[in-house]
Amino acid sequence: MIMKSHRLSLSANKKLPRKSSQMLECALCVALLLVGCLNAQQSVELKTADTNTGAAGSSGGNQAPLTLTLADALKLARANSPQFQAAATAFGVARQDRVQSRAALLPNVSYNMQYLYTQGQGLASVCQGSQTTNCVAAGTPIFIANNGVHEYIAQGNVHQTVSMQPLAEYRRSGAAEAVARAKLEIAARGLVVTVVQGYYGFLAAQRKYATAQRAAAEAERFFGISEKLEKGGEVAHSDAIKAQIQYQQQQRDLRDAELEMSKSRLELAVILFPNFNENYAIVDDIGPPPPLPSFDEVSASGSKNNPDLRVALATLKQAQQDVVVAWNGLVPTITLDYFYGIDANHFATKTNGINNLGSSASATMNLPLWNWGANYSKIKQADLQRKQARVELSFAQRSLTANLRSFYLEAQNARGQLDSLNQSAELAAESLRLTNLRYQSGESTVLEVVDAQNTLTSASRAYDDGHVRYRVAVANLQTITGTF
Repeated sequence: MIMKSHRLSLSANKKLPRKSSQMLECALCVALLLVGCLNAQQSVELKTADTNTGAAGSSGGNQAPLTLTLADALKLARANSPQFQAAATAFGVARQDRVQSRAALLPNVSYNMQYLYTQGQGLASVCQGSQTTNCVAAGTPIFIANNGVHEYIAQGNVHQTVSMQPLAEYRRSGAAEAVARAKLEIAARGLVVTVVQGYYGFLAAQRKYATAQRAAAEAERFFGISEKLEKGGEVAHSDAIKAQIQYQQQQRDLRDAELEMSKSRLELAVILFPNFNENYAIVDDIGPPPPLPSFDEVSASGSKNNPDLRVALATLKQAQQDVVVAWNGLVPTITLDYFYGIDANHFATKTNGINNLGSSASATMNLPLWNWGANYSKIKQADLQRKQARVELSFAQRSLTANLRSFYLEAQNARGQLDSLNQSAELAAESLRLTNLRYQSGESTVLEVVDAQNTLTSASRAYDDGHVRYRVAVANLQTITGTF
């Protein structure tokens, strides 16, 4: 209807030509279509924004949990651990110190511009006494150290210092970089232990909660059986009371297990996520444990890949270079400079046909003679630090040997106990089943059933703790030997 009315009004205007009228009608139609499309698009965008806002506000806690493997957890922990990032930052700073010390070994080039103004002697010549030889030319500066009333300096300078200190500092920065790299690896391996302990601790807490649920269900079922047997006159009322006490205890243990699982989830979330995300799940990868390598393989890998030993070695090299730097205070230092540019009374390359552009060079030797024993004191300090570094290196070597044997024995013992713990859990489950059958047939007491239930719960928890102990023991061993 709107388009027809426009067409009628246009056709009634006889002053417009036919072609112009048709073109104007087409333009108006296109404009109306564009306005309609824009309005429709804005309404759709508003509805979409409202829908997204409502979905984000209503289903923020209903999103699917993030499923993590151990590798995912380690990746997140490296990105969000302040201790690991501090070690990474220290390594980056040490690397830049290395770059700066290398630059100090090479000649550096600079360019400087300067303008000097000095008060002159006046417009006419100034004479002292009656002799004209004592006259000072007009325009001579008052200060004799300056070259003129107006002095312009624009020069490039190539500077080089020749001494033992830059070379020793470059070598020291290399040792410091090696120390920082080894400490970064120590932080990474220590983070692995923390994540493994938190990951499998949370996994064990989940399993313990499932065990507590099963024990509570078994206690509830046994309580119902004892009530039925009491009503039938087959057991005494004391059996029902004991079954009820056992059921209440298992309910309390279930709540404690749920609390421990929640705390384990929160502790792991602090390590992994920057925004404290609790909506996640971990993959249960507990299976048959892999066999341990032989002690000879572990010992060879530990001697080669131990970061603590590398820290001690690099620290000793750094202390040795500190001694060289201290000795540099007693030897001569040579400084070389080359200048190219202008140093004239006019800012120009030529003045009255005279070339102002030129070069100059200088060599300076500085020989220390006396500073009240400060240089000798620095040498003694550096030597004391070098002796301490040698002691720490020897201790690191002894600690490596002891820790290798200790961590390997721990992992070997934890690995050997897993089979025994698994067998104990299976035997406890079978014992509970047989005890329940005997109780229903009147051949066992309620105390035997309760004892069988507690034995199964304890055996299942011990089996879950055994897995955590083995995983942590392997992670501790990897802090010395690396990944195998």
